[in-house]
Amino acid sequence: MNDTMSATEHQDYSTAPQATTSNPPEIEHEVVIEIDDVNFSYDKKKDVLQDITLDLRKNEVTAFIGPSGCGKSTLLRCMNRMNDLIPNAGLTKGEIRILGTDIHAPEVDVIELRKHVGMVFQKYNPFPKSIYENVAYGLRIQGIKNKAILDEAVETSLISAGLWEEVKDRLDASGLGLSGGQQQRLCIARTIAVQPKIILMDEPCSALDPLSTATIEDLITKLKHDFTIAIVTHNMQQATRVSDKTAFFYLGELIEFSDTTKLFTNPSVKATEDYISGRFG
Repeated sequence: MNDTMSATEHQDYSTAPQATTSNPPEIEHEVVIEIDDVNFSYDKKKDVLQDITLDLRKNEVTAFIGPSGCGKSTLLRCMNRMNDLIPNAGLTKGEIRILGTDIHAPEVDVIELRKHVGMVFQKYNPFPKSIYENVAYGLRIQGIKNKAILDEAVETSLISAGLWEEVKDRLDASGLGLSGGQQQRLCIARTIAVQPKIILMDEPCSALDPLSTATIEDLITKLKHDFTIAIVTHNMQQATRVSDKTAFFYLGELIEFSDTTKLFTNPSVKATEDYISGRFG
């Protein structure tokens, strides 16, 4: 919370009402991710996510907003079990189901899960390899060796990431030689090359200049026709530009989840109104 906030302005949003939801009835998309009453802890003592319930639907972009430390990136990493890499971290209650399957069921292969749930990180992280090999990497580790298949996948993925025309004549050049915005699009191409169903984006534009940010935002709008996307962003204007639904988090609680236009123009919870109007954050 902003340290400059006066005592009279302070609100105890940790006891805010249960999150409100408002899904537009005119379009019904298939539910792809079901997050059902989830609590999560890093140390098995204190839950940093508390009773989170929301659905993410096919071919929609869902934005997670809220102050730093509110749990939005933690929830994002829960969806492909990236938090498994942290000792003693895990769900203490609830379920996350992707396409109807509990992702914590004993029979679930985490590597297979991450093929279907790709992730784009805050800091672009291309491998120290050629542009071609960056995109082909995931396919190669799946055992695909046929050059024609790899060539087609690399080209298709770079086209989808809006990068093909810029790099098609230098596929053997290092991916590290690209600009920051191009490197982030290369990472997106690498993610979609293995044909996931879901793409998770953790502040994908925070390290980029405004022009590169606009390019990535345009790309997100196009990619949602083929993928379900969840994006964590601190930029509320970005959430309004790219997302269909927005979830507002505060102190580990889901305060409000609704159609993006409604949440930003007519929020149902005072905490949401205070946050988007800049009273805290």
